[in-house]
Amino acid sequence: MMTDLWLKKWDDRYDQEKYAYGVEPNEFFKNQLKKLNAGRALFAAEGEGRNAVFAAMLGWEAFAFDISKSGKFKAMSLAENKNVKIDYRIGNLPDLNFLNESFDVVALIYAHFPPNIKSKYHELLSEKLKKGGHVIFEAFGKKHLEYRNADENVGGPSNLDALFSIDELNDDFKNFEIILLEEKVVDLREGLYHNGKGSVVRFVGKKLK
Repeated sequence: MMTDLWLKKWDDRYDQEKYAYGVEPNEFFKNQLKKLNAGRALFAAEGEGRNAVFAAMLGWEAFAFDISKSGKFKAMSLAENKNVKIDYRIGNLPDLNFLNESFDVVALIYAHFPPNIKSKYHELLSEKLKKGGHVIFEAFGKKHLEYRNADENVGGPSNLDALFSIDELNDDFKNFEIILLEEKVVDLREGLYHNGKGSVVRFVGKKLK
């Protein structure tokens, strides 16, 4: 599902002293999570753990997964530094033992899975949510390429198929009440790799059944 080259990319990115995207949570995620009562949250492609650790600090039971052992090592170090615990698993989602209908929130923050599996992963992650649970999503949109081409410091995939559109999210999350779905230009200041203006898609949805 994910190639050795893909794994190497992320291990190399996280295998450095500084945190690739910083240690503070994503602003959009932070603001949306604070609107919800604490429960169980699942963090997809969580990397170095900044969002899962933040949730744990608010009293959430935080679960995360990624393919990068380097990312997990730094996430666990961050959790220890903040005196919280997170359950972090390494592997591809279909191989991990997360139960269906067991989470109150699924967080997808810059979870740019390979294009051939991203919609399938959205389907699988939706199954992990309880009825009434929420998806909180922020990632680069299709319009982002022009911003990336103007300034590579803003980061994000260079492959159009790895970026997201509003229509895609409507298709992937059909069983959700749409609370928010928009594409907008934002000024990112996240660690080493998200700096500058970019176009992002934001989605908050509530699972209907």
